[in-house]
Amino acid sequence: MLSAHASGNRSLFQRFLTVIERIGNTLPNPTTLFAILAAVIVLASWFFSRMGVSVVHPATGQTIAVVNLMNIEGVQRMLAALVPNFVAFPPLGTVLACLVGIAVAERSGLVTAVLRMIVLAAPKRWLTSIVIFGGILSHSGADVGYVLFIPLGAAIFHTAGRHPLAGLAAAFAGVSGGFSANLVLGTIDVLLAGLTQAAAGVVRPGMVVHATANWFFLIAATFLITGVGTWVTHRIVEPRLGKYEGTAPREEMTPLSAAEKRGLRWTLIAILGVCALILWGVLPRDGFLIDAAQRNAELGQRVLTSYLMRGLIFFIFLFGLVSGLAYGFGAGTLKNDNDVVRGMDASISTMGSYIVMAFFAAQFLAYFNWTNLGTVMAVKGAEGIKALNLQDSPILLMVALVFFTAAINLVIGSASAKWALLAPIFVPMFMLLGYTPELVQGAYRVGDSCTNIVTPLMQYFPLILSFAGRYVPNTGIGTMIATMMPYSIAFLIGWTIMLIAWIALGIPMGPGAGLYLAN
Repeated sequence: MLSAHASGNRSLFQRFLTVIERIGNTLPNPTTLFAILAAVIVLASWFFSRMGVSVVHPATGQTIAVVNLMNIEGVQRMLAALVPNFVAFPPLGTVLACLVGIAVAERSGLVTAVLRMIVLAAPKRWLTSIVIFGGILSHSGADVGYVLFIPLGAAIFHTAGRHPLAGLAAAFAGVSGGFSANLVLGTIDVLLAGLTQAAAGVVRPGMVVHATANWFFLIAATFLITGVGTWVTHRIVEPRLGKYEGTAPREEMTPLSAAEKRGLRWTLIAILGVCALILWGVLPRDGFLIDAAQRNAELGQRVLTSYLMRGLIFFIFLFGLVSGLAYGFGAGTLKNDNDVVRGMDASISTMGSYIVMAFFAAQFLAYFNWTNLGTVMAVKGAEGIKALNLQDSPILLMVALVFFTAAINLVIGSASAKWALLAPIFVPMFMLLGYTPELVQGAYRVGDSCTNIVTPLMQYFPLILSFAGRYVPNTGIGTMIATMMPYSIAFLIGWTIMLIAWIALGIPMGPGAGLYLAN
């Protein structure tokens, strides 16, 4: 039981979240908001261009000025790129391609059977932790966690009789708020290490930074984020959401029938077959999924650069299709190809509002990138941190880097794009203070994760709103931000404390990656 003082603090915080929600929900419909923001960016580009705002890119030395879109060239560019912006919107193809395959699994009843099996088998007190932990692991497959695991988290909670938005929030916190936590390495580790190595070369030419640079730190963060996220869900998010009063149908918790169990056995056999095919393609040096240029590399490098990772969306589609077909024909829920196609049609038809929202979000993000406003803000902010003169307090400087990255993350979503800007500034600066580039990269990754879940500018935010709308129609931006803000604040505080403790205890960030440069 909370003390009176703690209860009062909690009540004050809940009132703060309610204010955030009300303000956010007074904003226009998310689709309209993205259209308005696109117009605002065009106006801002004219204003700051007229002001002559520019910065020097820290990596290339090139002068980056704000690009004016309110001139003939800008208007022509917007007219010509309307359709390409929409078609190239990163989440759109990923979402639709994955859903076409997963639709078969849903139509066949496989998803329902698996949900019931999870809820019936998992201890209730561990269900939240399982969802958050699974969300953390899911982003090893690029952006697949956003498309597949977040709606799964909502469905698991709904099936268990809990508020589905709490499940969505817990999964979202794991997938996106815990983006820099994991037990295994992914392509982002390779990308960031390459940028860090290039920046470190300014101080120590030839220095190598491996993809495993932050692996120990990421593993520890996995359990931190799982624990903190579970506490936030139970103590803040679920009490605030209250009992679910929506009309979305909920699966009954009946034991699996003999036909369903047969369908699951067929599914397991089919999945093992696909996995065997993938292993045949990636384990041999001359496997059909291995890039010819990487055949002499180590196994981990071969896998990360293989066509398995490049074509991950295809394999997600394949897993959904094959497992759905196996279950459907095994359980007798699919009779012919018409059943399969109807399932695909039904799944895509539910994404109509998201597709409309994505059209305007794509234009806004394209305009924002064209204007260079994000780049200017990042470089100006980094220069401000350098001007704080905290060189005598490197830990404070490291914490400043975490919070600065968290703030910049609200306007520049791409982890690699931000680090390409910031690494040439912060990596050499900290190296001259005696700290390794691996430590600097680790501090950056803390800030890069925590605020993913509270910015509408994150490219998957419209999709999250669409998922939430299945259970609470017309879910507003304010509701989603207020629901996710407790996770963001708790992750930022907890992860920063962990980073400080990590430095104080002198724990390596990864295999062979110390904290201090050897003389």
